Amino acid sequence: MEQYGLSAFTLEQDQTKLELKRGGDLDIKAIQNLLASSHPPQYAMPYPVGPSASAVSAPGAAATKEEVAPATNLKEITSPMVGTFYSASSPDAPAFVKIGSKVTADSTVCIIEAMKVMNEIKADIAGEIVEVLVENGSAVQYGEPLYRVKVS
Repeated sequence: MEQYGLSAFTLEQDQTKLELKRGGDLDIKAIQNLLASSHPPQYAMPYPVGPSASAVSAPGAAATKEEVAPATNLKEITSPMVGTFYSASSPDAPAFVKIGSKVTADSTVCIIEAMKVMNEIKADIAGEIVEVLVENGSAVQYGEPLYRVKVS
């Protein structure tokens, strides 16, 4: 781009759009919008696993979670990347884990799709799933809590 004096470049083919811009800061909002608006893979799960969207966005719901002091034996499994959260390997497959599931450090707990690559996410801790914090098919951020685990 520098060689040809370009400050922006856009390419559109079928359902794919690529935009390149020189300089400036990384636009996190644009990335979130892109992830939210991108076409889900064919096996996207039509059913929610965690709390419903209305429960998550209900007034006072966030305040309730913040008011509750976390137990010392509870740990969170967090997202290692930005992407789309899937609780199972396909729409007709059961969720990898649910509330009450026992996990080991090597247990697969979900899949996060990032740039059309399906990444199996391991628990990295042993214990029992006590809370699912993310709705199936939703966009997640790096470091966002996915599950709460009662450590054994």
